[in-house]
Amino acid sequence: MDAMTLVAGIDSSTQSCKIVIRDATSGALVRSGRAAHPDGTEVDPQAWWLALFEAIADAGGLDDVAAISVAAQQHGMVVLDAGGRVIRPALLWNDTRSAPAALALIEEFGADELARRTGTVPVASMTSTKLRWLRDAEPENAAAVEAVALPHDWLSWRLRGYGPDTALGPQLDQLSTDRSDASGTGYWSPTSGEYDRQILLSSLGHDAVLPRVLAPGEAAGTTAVEGLPTGIVVGPGAGDNAGAALGLGARPGDIVASIGTSGTVFAVTEQSTTDATGTVAGFADASGAFLPLVATLNAARVLDSIAGLLGVDHAELGRLALTAEPGSGGLVLQPYFEGERTPNLPDATASLFGMTLASTTRAGLARAAIEGMLCGLADGLDAVRGLGVAANRLLLIGGAAQSPAVREIAAQVFGLPVDVPTPGEYVADGAAVQAAWALQGTRPSWAVSTEASLPADPRPIIRSQYAARR
Repeated sequence: MDAMTLVAGIDSSTQSCKIVIRDATSGALVRSGRAAHPDGTEVDPQAWWLALFEAIADAGGLDDVAAISVAAQQHGMVVLDAGGRVIRPALLWNDTRSAPAALALIEEFGADELARRTGTVPVASMTSTKLRWLRDAEPENAAAVEAVALPHDWLSWRLRGYGPDTALGPQLDQLSTDRSDASGTGYWSPTSGEYDRQILLSSLGHDAVLPRVLAPGEAAGTTAVEGLPTGIVVGPGAGDNAGAALGLGARPGDIVASIGTSGTVFAVTEQSTTDATGTVAGFADASGAFLPLVATLNAARVLDSIAGLLGVDHAELGRLALTAEPGSGGLVLQPYFEGERTPNLPDATASLFGMTLASTTRAGLARAAIEGMLCGLADGLDAVRGLGVAANRLLLIGGAAQSPAVREIAAQVFGLPVDVPTPGEYVADGAAVQAAWALQGTRPSWAVSTEASLPADPRPIIRSQYAARR
């Protein structure tokens, strides 16, 4: 293949749309672009579509690109009518109004049965719960649903020229997805590779068209949309965490901790996992393996909040934190500022424990914020390990991973060697890997550089104090 063949990867995340354009052979970055998404926990998908075009323009267009793939935020509920029109704004993963619906589904089927059938016990983030909410809260909208898609499914479908006002029209049977995103719906089994129609029926109230699940590296089709070159190969797409795993080249034994708007801890495993407690979601990955994952709602914004309270920037927050001793003198921040997904406490609030005259200092609060955020993720790692998953090193990514204090404290909280990959758009990179895979027929092996490596430095006092306040 020509060494200059280019592929594009999209990350349509909660906050923005990012695109990377890379050499298909070496993986070298050629150019990139981005565009903002609106705030909120429900969004009109048209905003993602407009941002996608804006990001493509910012990256210099796709005239020389041979393949493209879209990774996007998981779980978001995109419901379409018979004409392919979006019925209502998409409910995003971080919209917790469907928490009672999750409990209703668990009561109906049983947690053990749902975990066995779908790999997950539903929480408010998952698509099945949002459909149940729609059925109960907006029955007229629910009755109009002809097809259910996820953000990346809908964007890939539109790129291929389908929709309510296009030449190809609203061919709902042309919707497609991949196994990683399908595994986050709550009605698809990573073990059998099949949709569970009974759970869909109980969620929505009636059957609907669901996207065809593509194999890893399988092309969905080619672009045929006004404003973009036609004939570009469209890859299968992925959920955001599976995209990041591909972009990082994560293998069994690697634990990835991503600290962004939300926090995630996940591993790539050769065997599927089942956790009837619901702590670990037994997702599929985008390569044909599996992706046991724990997600927290409270991550980098915990640091934003405490930095704002202290009147400092993030660099100063980290400097302050490293002047305090591990354990913050007994000060413990339980950081449930936005409720929490893991543990499943959608109505929880944050709490500060252990306040004494000695511990309640600017440095102590700065360190307690970082420790509390990381302890929530470390509890997730414990749950993943409890399913027999090997943990040999921690790959730390996300905006907060650029903080020297977060890196140092992570080695103390997790007790694992910590590698910090060079900052990059790893979800978009994973989508670019998919694009090259769909184009070439084989998964590429692109080098990933590391910016920092820290040895394991376990400080048990941090975790023990946090556990005592749980």
